[in-house]
Amino acid sequence: MSSVVNDLAPFETIMMRAADPTNAVELPLLRERMRAWRFVAFRRVDVTRRADLEALAGLARERFGRLDVIVNNAGIGPISRFDALRVKDWDAMIDVNLKGALYGIAAVLPIFNEQRSGHVVNVVSTAGLKIVPTMGVYAATKNALRTATEALRQECVPGLRVTEVSPGFIDTTFVDSSVTDPVVREAVGRQKRKLAISQDAIARAIAFAIEQPDDVEIGSIVVRPTAQN
Repeated sequence: MSSVVNDLAPFETIMMRAADPTNAVELPLLRERMRAWRFVAFRRVDVTRRADLEALAGLARERFGRLDVIVNNAGIGPISRFDALRVKDWDAMIDVNLKGALYGIAAVLPIFNEQRSGHVVNVVSTAGLKIVPTMGVYAATKNALRTATEALRQECVPGLRVTEVSPGFIDTTFVDSSVTDPVVREAVGRQKRKLAISQDAIARAIAFAIEQPDDVEIGSIVVRPTAQN
């Protein structure tokens, strides 16, 4: 979300980014870049640990006096056919894609309710809109989150906003870092190289939803390449 995040830098912002914890180069560079932004606080988070998300929300409130938005974006996609029986991969997707987002919601709702304002943005996927082979469990986690997002929207008190964003093929390391089946990884990788659009497109969509007046809620946004079926 590089260029759009730069546009948002003057605001009091807290940003989470999923990164491969084994990447010895990317994380230090990211830390140095973020230190150059005056209104940024950050901490390392494992979204499968509820306490980590509570600590992140607490950090935002401690540093800035309030918390305005949470973007639940962490996700993994070790997709495969059901008969491959990669049950550990299924468990991991449920833990990160669904439970991780629910833990994020649980961490911020008490703060949002106290403030009588706040915005939950959940990143789901077009994989939940068009169901295809190999993506059964991944799509199920995203559609479970989609359902939870709509229920949360209906439950929220006035002043709280809820948005779901469904990306299509986006140019990230998602496929290479999380798809464990080599045949599926190559097939999806070919599609990504053919179709993928910049991750800035998703950042702009999220920024658009956030920047609306307090009485305007953008409920659902789908962002995909024009060539994507």
